[in-house]
Amino acid sequence: MARDVVIHAGQLFDGTGSAMRAKVSVIIHDDRIVSVEDGFVTRDGAEVVDLSEKTVLPGLIDTHDHITMGYSGKNPVAERAQESSIDNAYGAVGYAKATLDAGFTTIRDVGAETKVIVGLKKAIAAGKLPGPRIWAAGYPLGPTGGHGDPQNGMSPELDFHSEGRVIDGANEAARVVRGMRRDGVDLIKIMPSGGVLSIGDDPNHQTMTDEEIRAVVDTAHGLGIKVAAHAHGKAAILHASEMGVDSIEHGSFGDAETDRAMKAHGTYLVPTLLVANTVVQIARTHPETLNPSSAAKALEVGPIVMRNLNRAYKAGVKIAFGTDQGLSPHGQNAKEFALMVKAGMTPLDAIRAATVNAADLLGASDKVGSIQPGRYADIIAVTGDPLVDVSSLEHVEFVMKSGAIYRELSRR
Repeated sequence: MARDVVIHAGQLFDGTGSAMRAKVSVIIHDDRIVSVEDGFVTRDGAEVVDLSEKTVLPGLIDTHDHITMGYSGKNPVAERAQESSIDNAYGAVGYAKATLDAGFTTIRDVGAETKVIVGLKKAIAAGKLPGPRIWAAGYPLGPTGGHGDPQNGMSPELDFHSEGRVIDGANEAARVVRGMRRDGVDLIKIMPSGGVLSIGDDPNHQTMTDEEIRAVVDTAHGLGIKVAAHAHGKAAILHASEMGVDSIEHGSFGDAETDRAMKAHGTYLVPTLLVANTVVQIARTHPETLNPSSAAKALEVGPIVMRNLNRAYKAGVKIAFGTDQGLSPHGQNAKEFALMVKAGMTPLDAIRAATVNAADLLGASDKVGSIQPGRYADIIAVTGDPLVDVSSLEHVEFVMKSGAIYRELSRR
């Protein structure tokens, strides 16, 4: 049955400019925005949603999420041996709802069991479960012994099923990418540098060859999908950008040279400040709940990410919002905004990073990231002005996704 809704917005940030608009009506038919009109108008037969005392924005987008993962405070090595993909799938149902309730109507999941995240994406799209719209990467790909190798740090007598997620050589890289696209992923995530939470590797090292990176990028782009690159160290950031990846995740040890390369190639930086802040706190208070060697790496990497974002932002590198959610409780994604502002971004640019910039990185500016005719009716509302106090986005009061209301204003 067709459904018409009119939202009366006291203030509107539509994502198309830098200013708020006062007293605006958003006209919605089914799952799409039809028009945005000045004043509080009505339509015959339409439901009116009164947000006349609220600030209305596009649904938020987290471009670096792990919706199937959660931090339990338990030993991570033991958990890997004890938990199955089915356990992850059940946990993801609650994580997805919490994320949507927090105003994140779209996410890019950049690392999960392929069959779990693709299945979750389909279930949400079919309306079987509440959750954000998902762009899914499936298994992150990297070399033997690298950050994405599930055998990393484990006994060689145990099999952690590396096949299909570990790539060695350009031919194997191309073959695996084609298979993942067949299996339903929307993008590819690669691991060209060491990581923080993996065991024994060095975030400064480039662990994939340039030929492997290029093979992934060329194959993925040939199939019409993008590539996200986990890269902490300078060499990996520089080479992955030059090879044509669409985004650098973390980018911790970047410098002026990597900034120039990312600008030249149009590469986005997804800085993931929240996870860095979280893992430093865990390393200081409960290092036993991290992988061996991870606490020391966290204390080294964590403090530099703010400076890295400050420098890259000032240099004009494109920034997209991403939290690396999975260590912090799902639904707290918006805490990233205050950290971005603390690092030197304006509230406006931090919000744009989670709306129009994020949509551009997804390749979906015609669908999400702004309140314009033809886009999905993904709309949130908060009290106050987030262009003045960006932390107001941590308290979303109204959530609409594809024209359906998932969180209504509380009635007093």
